[in-house]
Amino acid sequence: MSGTKRITDHVCQLGEGPTYDPATGTLYWFDIVGCKLLEKGMPDGELVIHELPFMASGLAVIDPVRQMLVTEHGLYIREVTTGKLTLHKAVEGDNEITRSNDCRVHPGGALWFSTMAKDERTGAGAIYWYREGEVKLLFPSITIPNSICFSPDGRIAYYTDTHQNLLMRIACDPVTGLPAGEPQIFYAHTGEGGLDGSVADAAGLLWNARWGAGCVDVYSQDGKHVRSVPVPARQVTCPVFVGKDASHMVVTSAWKGMSEPERAADPQAGCTFLLDVEVKGRFDPPVRL
Repeated sequence: MSGTKRITDHVCQLGEGPTYDPATGTLYWFDIVGCKLLEKGMPDGELVIHELPFMASGLAVIDPVRQMLVTEHGLYIREVTTGKLTLHKAVEGDNEITRSNDCRVHPGGALWFSTMAKDERTGAGAIYWYREGEVKLLFPSITIPNSICFSPDGRIAYYTDTHQNLLMRIACDPVTGLPAGEPQIFYAHTGEGGLDGSVADAAGLLWNARWGAGCVDVYSQDGKHVRSVPVPARQVTCPVFVGKDASHMVVTSAWKGMSEPERAADPQAGCTFLLDVEVKGRFDPPVRL
């Protein structure tokens, strides 16, 4: 690699939810408030922008022809070739206050996904579990739920409330992806910025996008900060592993909430970057419909 670089000139107000489909080599991500799904064959494919009828923030592969979208009204099935959307499970669909936010597929095929208030009001969000047609509420009363990811063996889940900046760790059933214990503090962040989206690599290291600090931080399995990888945008949102062997990383960012002087000082805010870092990543499995 020859340095961190933008993968497209498109700028997202709130870039989020990057997902890589290794079967097709395609990266998907969202501009949440812009109601857009973005698609790009990696590394050199053309950018395709899909307009959505609602806010959406995450995508999981179902099979070669279908995807699951996490939206402000619940879980939708999307046909890859036509873009047709069909409601699968309504979740907070009648709650106009909230939208979807972070999500990731557990190694057992369960999807953890979250909601939060559009105005970020305190305690309006939650984290849910989905598998084989069933939805369960896991953690209510969260303000900005983020950092959902899992250890490679599926026995540990992580999440955070960015409002509190406590990265939590909880024992997990490796088959069902359901919690098997009580949450414990994994890392308490007290420095610049806030904990945002995360992903765990093949060795169990956790990579966290630090909103407001322009970096992706790496944590060991015992909650120690290992290193920081700089990103040329302050409001970094979520990382994902890409490439045929998951050896590279893409991270999204946002300009949402910035004043004009702040945007002028941060000209790449909202861009999506291929980081100048070699990783030993892994891919999320398909979600179990």
